Amino acid sequence: MVDALNRTIGAARTGAAAYDEGLRRHMLRVYNFMLMGLGVTGAVALFVAASPAVMSVIFTTPLKWVVMLAPLGFVFFLSFRVHAISAGTAQLLFWTFAAVMGLSLASIFHIYTGTSIARVFFIAAAMFGAMSLYGYTTKRDLSKFGSFLIMGLFGIVIAMLVNIFIGSSALQFAISVIGVVVFTGLAAWDTQRIKEVYDEGHGDEALTKLAVLGALSLYLSFINLFQMLLMLLGQREE
Repeated sequence: MVDALNRTIGAARTGAAAYDEGLRRHMLRVYNFMLMGLGVTGAVALFVAASPAVMSVIFTTPLKWVVMLAPLGFVFFLSFRVHAISAGTAQLLFWTFAAVMGLSLASIFHIYTGTSIARVFFIAAAMFGAMSLYGYTTKRDLSKFGSFLIMGLFGIVIAMLVNIFIGSSALQFAISVIGVVVFTGLAAWDTQRIKEVYDEGHGDEALTKLAVLGALSLYLSFINLFQMLLMLLGQREE
């Protein structure tokens, strides 16, 4: 009887260890995808910003609207159609999305100083890293905050659209402050959600697509946090 109980406990511990190891590998893949996506975005943004001809073509023609709206199209397509495409296609779309985001972010190098961009990037990285770690390690259920964060996200989008027409600096400041709160919260919430949807029973194809979707969520939280902080703390070119 005792031997049977010990074997059961040992099997449970082995199973838990295998699950934890699989989860660790999955989260590492998610973060690797995210970091590589940020690398693609940064490389494209720097390349475009260094080329006045390319900047002119993108930002002084109707092409700027394509560059601005295309990332949104990629997000919706990946979110709603990922189940119908292969893991390889999902990765290709993610890299393409990251490159297009680089096109849209190139203008910041002509608006803010390089020093302030670098400083804000590291501040955003530290804040994002801390909140993502919290989301991964906390035993507290963060799902109840998800609806408030999503409502805040929609509120920010609506306010930004309104501010395009009214150009209020006070509203822009409020958007930036609220945006920092919302996107730091989303970093923790997304991390916990990615952790909870992991299932070691999924095959490699399904896990790869889950990793791409997870990386996309974290990437968006980081990029938006970075932009909100840049609006608050960035030093503009004179």
